[in-house]
Amino acid sequence: MKKNTFKRIGLFIRKDDPVLETALIQVSEFLNSRNLQIFSNEPMSFLPGLEVISIANFPLKCDLTIAIGGDGTMLSASRALAGTELPIVGVNVGRLGFLADVILNNLQAQLARILDGQYRHDRRFLIEAHLNSAEEPISIAMNDVVIHSYQSLHMIEFETHINGRFLNSQRADGLVIATPTGSTAYAMSAGGPILDVDLDVLVLASVCPHTLSNRPLVIAASSVIDITLSEKNITTAMVTCDGRPGHLLEPGDSIRILRHPNRSDLLHLEDHDHYSILRAKLEWGRKLTC
Repeated sequence: MKKNTFKRIGLFIRKDDPVLETALIQVSEFLNSRNLQIFSNEPMSFLPGLEVISIANFPLKCDLTIAIGGDGTMLSASRALAGTELPIVGVNVGRLGFLADVILNNLQAQLARILDGQYRHDRRFLIEAHLNSAEEPISIAMNDVVIHSYQSLHMIEFETHINGRFLNSQRADGLVIATPTGSTAYAMSAGGPILDVDLDVLVLASVCPHTLSNRPLVIAASSVIDITLSEKNITTAMVTCDGRPGHLLEPGDSIRILRHPNRSDLLHLEDHDHYSILRAKLEWGRKLTC
């Protein structure tokens, strides 16, 4: 079956990204050479003819989103466009990314293949966090939700329930609840396993737990996780989603984490290999020297 080709392109960048002038000019010039209609979510003085629209209007105006910057930009675009079925492809500027795999040095060849329909879909699920049983989530995340101590060296004490069943009570610097996408981020630094991105699971990894027997736990992604802060806590805690500025928590507060109803649709080249990216990022398979 012939895959979709794309005629209307939305360029997505983050305000807090470093200067991306060279990358944006290179991408826009290539798209213009193919007579494609281009939009952007941010004004760019060096590209004055580019029409600026909000990210909320991308699904109405665009066939494809190109996120330029890196994995952080891909995460922002994925959260904003989750459930819209508007596909996203990432152009990586700088270090090799896990999500954004089109590189500037090979931009024209790689992006041309995707624009011509030579790609494969990669649908990733997201999670959401609710504060104190509120119906609306405080935020959604593609990588992880983290409950952690805030501006203090004191541990926090909390209880964890999964699907209403008590799991444990612990003292730690924090707890990471990560998707397979986020298993190579903070959860990995906390000692969690690297999950295959096609798995339908979550990982719970404690950050510097007081009890040495505490180990990462992998559970079904359909699970509902409740984290309740102890009334005994003497320090303020915070919940953050995908590393963004978070919400302060007080003793006794609870956070509920569950799977978000929508997914994000990423596009990769047909020969995309997640394991080769793992090898490159984590320096696996290098020759050993005696």
